[in-house]
Amino acid sequence: MGHICKKLLLQIQEKRENMINSANKYGYTSETTIRCSQELDQLIYEYQLNIHFKDKQNQETHYPFKKMFLVFPDEYNDRKYEIMT
Repeated sequence: MGHICKKLLLQIQEKRENMINSANKYGYTSETTIRCSQELDQLIYEYQLNIHFKDKQNQETHYPFKKMFLVFPDEYNDRKYEIMT
């Protein structure tokens, strides 16, 4: 897991705790609690985007190699090729 993801997870945990404390102190529908909830939603969204981007990046990097095959010249005849998959 990358540095950005770890940082976001820590921020998510902290914001979640702040939201719960706010809800217990001021109520679930208070402006403070709702603001914390919206900020938490934004952090979770950023985390999901980051994870999705990393997964997509890994798929794009590894996919071409799954379909790759190698062609080696036949040692006995220069005009024939042996295909290795």
